Amino acid sequence: MLEFARDNILLIAVAVVSGVMLILPLLRRGGGGGGHSVDTLRATQCINREDALVVDVRDAAEVAQGKILGARAVPLAQLGERGPELRKNKEKPIIVYCGRGNQSQQAAAILRKQGYANVFNLSGGFAAWLQAGLPIEK
Repeated sequence: MLEFARDNILLIAVAVVSGVMLILPLLRRGGGGGGHSVDTLRATQCINREDALVVDVRDAAEVAQGKILGARAVPLAQLGERGPELRKNKEKPIIVYCGRGNQSQQAAAILRKQGYANVFNLSGGFAAWLQAGLPIEK
């Protein structure tokens, strides 16, 4: 066994690195404090079936270019102070998004700390929404 490991150290190293690279995205998604991510299909189902609140955390200039239909614009910088005004019922789903899905992970973490139970990050953000051809408003 030791001889095999010594003779195939490069192969073993590649296998270990590959395993870590497969597991890392799962750990980031679930363990980052930001809640779970949803794709555009799951987001639209959540909006239509569960009356989810959609929150755009981009800055005002980006929101002026367009936003998801019915979304509330609350810039990430103001989310800490304005978070409590989002929903009276903290059990209802909230979907947060930004341009590409990175800043909204922070926003989801902020809302979770404020006691919101069902917070979801829109994977790919507004760019993914546009790519899917879903409705927006300006």
